[in-house]
Amino acid sequence: MSSLEATQRSTLSYFTWAFIMTAIGLALGLWLGFATEHSFGGAMKVFFIVCVLAVLEISLSFDNAIVNANKLKDMTPVWQQRFLTWGILIAVFGMRIVFPLLIVVIAANVGPWSAIVMAATQPEEYSRIMHEAHLPIAAFGGTFLMMVALSFFFDHEKDVHWVRWLEEKVTAYSSVKGIEIAFVLVVMLAFSKVIEGQKGVVYATTFFHAAIWGLLTFLLVEVLGGILDRSQEMLAGAAKGGLGAFLYLEVLDASFSFDGVIGAFALSSNLFVIAIGLGVGAMYVRSMTIMLVERGTLAQYRYLEHGAFYAILILSVIMYVQTLTHIPEVITGLGGAALIGVSLWSSIRWNKANPAE
Repeated sequence: MSSLEATQRSTLSYFTWAFIMTAIGLALGLWLGFATEHSFGGAMKVFFIVCVLAVLEISLSFDNAIVNANKLKDMTPVWQQRFLTWGILIAVFGMRIVFPLLIVVIAANVGPWSAIVMAATQPEEYSRIMHEAHLPIAAFGGTFLMMVALSFFFDHEKDVHWVRWLEEKVTAYSSVKGIEIAFVLVVMLAFSKVIEGQKGVVYATTFFHAAIWGLLTFLLVEVLGGILDRSQEMLAGAAKGGLGAFLYLEVLDASFSFDGVIGAFALSSNLFVIAIGLGVGAMYVRSMTIMLVERGTLAQYRYLEHGAFYAILILSVIMYVQTLTHIPEVITGLGGAALIGVSLWSSIRWNKANPAE
């Protein structure tokens, strides 16, 4: 076996469980299509929607996998494994099934079982409630992701710059305490004014309150993570990246999932079809995360992480803009994938120009 064949086989081995879940998910999609549409054409329609949702989830989550890998590489092996097992259960079942149900429970003031019955028997009404909840979700998730991205760029220890003319200037101001928080607050206030002018005071107030909660959640997770990790260091010596980092990644995963879960209702109003499609995509994100960590891909391609954080920053702005107008999820996914692709290409060019390093 050649080294290339070994590398290819090794790469495919990372996606074994993703392939298995794809087969199970597509089979469930066909069965669900027959059960709900009672025809071969209906089954194929659901099958196609499941495929599109899976691809959409993967395209939207390239940057998520890279950011996860960046945090995971500093975590202890025990907590790495816990994130890759418990984390995927929370991502697939929590965010793709429980989260949409909770939105309907709160928005429609019904019980959990009634929400499940509504999802199964009144999918159009269920979808309508989900779409009405998009404003606060977009404000919360957009604010959290904006803080994640800005915290990467406003880092005084950051010495590798991709877009040098911009990043060097940003890094120069990173010593100003709380500058990223001030920046996000200004953006929040500006969008609130625009929303108030277009949709009224109620919408603007809802947006601002949800955005404040997104900012507070980021700060609380950072503080709690630091306290928990410091406690673990005191108890376990050199322990690093434990429960605090785990909680940070879970909230980050949830923020990435907000837009995809809401946007999926544009393709289907059936909660179970959406859960299958997004769940399959989430398995590929997990596989990509493991591969990035074990192969040290982030170290090999110096600008790949930069591309991911630029994609996160743009996604946060898109989530804000979506409170005013609809932006197709395809554009969101392709935009993020394109940025990561360009950063990968830039990294390869740099590696060729600097082989010694």
